Amino acid sequence: MSFINQKTIYLLLIICTEKFSIFMHNLRMKYIDSKKLSETQFKRYTGISWSTFDLMVEQLKMHVPAKGRPPKLSIEDQILLCLSYWREYRTLFHVATSYGVSEPTASRIVRHVEDCLINSNLFNLLKHLPEGEGIDWNVVIVDATEIPIQRPKKTEEKL
Repeated sequence: MSFINQKTIYLLLIICTEKFSIFMHNLRMKYIDSKKLSETQFKRYTGISWSTFDLMVEQLKMHVPAKGRPPKLSIEDQILLCLSYWREYRTLFHVATSYGVSEPTASRIVRHVEDCLINSNLFNLLKHLPEGEGIDWNVVIVDATEIPIQRPKKTEEKL
């Protein structure tokens, strides 16, 4: 029977952690990779055009702190993180894991990007629905019927 000492286990743990870290780093689409996408592919991936993305980067660069520790993600990657969070409706845990940051860091990034973009007054949601004869409206009907389900009474014993 072979004996594995504590140092060997420690080295295996470091190797596995490094491999997993490299795997997770390569798993996400970084800004460097997204630059290779055409206008159509980028719009499909992010939901916005390159010109809008560049405008977002420009606005966020105005809010980069002069002091302090540099962020782990570039401004472009922070915006891609936010766009993937908004577009794909993934949880912050999954987005954070994809970008190699913690969940609270991903939350702070999303909040910071949202605040900066809203304060710029260049990126706002419509307050009212557009009106006019040239607008082609499609009707969407959502069935929100409530369906009764059986559930145990409070007095019944738990199994």
